[in-house]
Amino acid sequence: MKTLILIITLLGFSFTAQAERIKDLADIQGVRSNALIGYGIVVGLNGTGDSSNSSPFTISSITSMLERFGVNVRPDIKKMKPKNIAAVIVTAELPPFARPGQALDITVSSLGDSKSLRGGTLLITPLLGGNGQAYAVAQGGVSVGGFSIAGEAANTVKNHPTVGKIPNGAKVEKAAPSGLMMGQDKVTVMLRNPDFTTVQRMKNVINKHMGEGLAKALDAGTIEVWNPSGDAIALIAQLEQLELRTDRRAIVVVDERTGTIVMGQGVTIETVAVSHGNISVSVVEGANISQPFAFSGGTTATTATTEVNVQEDEAQLVVLPRQVTLASLVSALNSVGATPSDLIAVLQAIKAAGALHAELRVM
Repeated sequence: MKTLILIITLLGFSFTAQAERIKDLADIQGVRSNALIGYGIVVGLNGTGDSSNSSPFTISSITSMLERFGVNVRPDIKKMKPKNIAAVIVTAELPPFARPGQALDITVSSLGDSKSLRGGTLLITPLLGGNGQAYAVAQGGVSVGGFSIAGEAANTVKNHPTVGKIPNGAKVEKAAPSGLMMGQDKVTVMLRNPDFTTVQRMKNVINKHMGEGLAKALDAGTIEVWNPSGDAIALIAQLEQLELRTDRRAIVVVDERTGTIVMGQGVTIETVAVSHGNISVSVVEGANISQPFAFSGGTTATTATTEVNVQEDEAQLVVLPRQVTLASLVSALNSVGATPSDLIAVLQAIKAAGALHAELRVM
């Protein structure tokens, strides 16, 4: 397990810094996707739909839908058992610059107590944006990558059968809102990971290649670039291809649930002495049975016994010298002889001692 951690960190961060495109580091203000959501009904299920008792909203949806088609079922509403129907929430992402007629992939998720959406068909469902307006309409057969089979005394479930996909299941009906105009005076570049050093380097690269004074850094994550040509599309295309060397903060990320440790290239430690040992405690419960002699008139008695064993492993004081590379740091930590879970405790103690020069993030 310790070797696995070493491989993860070395493969992820041991390479030397190299130039990266602005396209891979930043976004353009006004160019973004929009979340869509809708409420719909999936029909045609094989007895795996919602129950009338636990999902009364499904009955209400069916009733309203049938009334729009001229079918009145309200007198018999208490007799309805919609085991072949399920209420669902439909979600999608409306990409920037989407136009009417463009197809979108959608996700269909069960809202009630349906056991599986496998084999169902989503009925026409409007998809709304955050402003309450409909931007797309969804419909189609639901594709589920799992199944649920139940018998009298056992059941089997594979993957997650209550969530499905419909590739190209929605059509855009209204153009996506856009905050980018062709002739705007300036273009705003936003770093995905704000950093003062990186934003300064990016500003210098833009001014070097496109003209001195065109780019201005507003803060650690935002740069304004003037658009003298009046062609924002051409300006953005040129900006995206410029390359620069990035700078990142020294960060150690630990996940106590899985024992995973990931370190950045810039992580270092000062000289520190570490002693680590394990204490294990076991408690064994037992019982003693006292049997009386024959014809003595006594009764059988039971007494409880408890045995507690405490074992402490021998710990050695290990001196970790000042480390300046990630490879040497990982080797030094592994020399303590601790498991991944123990290494997390060691790193937290080193950070508390002020010897770890990095931000420690615990997931």
